Amino acid sequence: MQIGIITIFPGMFYDFMNYGIIKNILKKNYLNLNFWNPRDYSENKKRKIDHKIYGGGKGMLMQPQPLKNTIFIAKKKLGSNVKTIYLSPKGVLLNQFKIIQLLKDNNLIIVCGRYKGIDERIIKSEIDEEISIGDYIISGGELAAMILIDAIARIIPGALKQQSYTTDSFFNGLLSHPDYTYPKIFNNMEVPEVLLSGNHKEIEKWRLKQALGTTWIKKPQLLNNINLTYQQKKLLHEFKIEFYKKKG
Repeated sequence: MQIGIITIFPGMFYDFMNYGIIKNILKKNYLNLNFWNPRDYSENKKRKIDHKIYGGGKGMLMQPQPLKNTIFIAKKKLGSNVKTIYLSPKGVLLNQFKIIQLLKDNNLIIVCGRYKGIDERIIKSEIDEEISIGDYIISGGELAAMILIDAIARIIPGALKQQSYTTDSFFNGLLSHPDYTYPKIFNNMEVPEVLLSGNHKEIEKWRLKQALGTTWIKKPQLLNNINLTYQQKKLLHEFKIEFYKKKG
């Protein structure tokens, strides 16, 4: 997969590229990252890429011409089938389903805004999709781009062992089940007995019940998007009975 990042701060990505999963898949060439700085394609002698907003108001806006020039160069490198994304609080909210969709696109360009954002004419003429990482504001698109890239990287075929991400929250529409490690007793709390039993069938059943129950407690809206099987409905019902018994 190829991802191009358009940013005035490419240096922010250097540490990101040198740790964990990203480092490994870059080394294996499962993912290629390319960077383009709009300042390098500005037609201003001082490499200026921002200007005051028409109509007044506080803050500066990224100008359209340097961005258009940069996107043109990036598309020339990555090919005509590339999808261009602008990270914006106005975009569709990022979720696991969207991550899986983006992986299928194979070639992406991510535009990282700064200041008050980018000129609307670039959004209308050059951007295929606006994506938001949440209903809040951060200083620029770089951190959002890292989140997006990391989320995509984890599910690139060969990046991880399959079971490592198929048990993650949201992969099957549910939150993940609770997990435990050594020691067996910590702060007077014991590891659930079923996890020590060695009975893999019962362990998987327990994990599914806990995943359903955890989703019901913490993010019940997710269950509205899932057609639960008879077994899942039965396990969720059992979880609810146990939950209310504990509450007294």
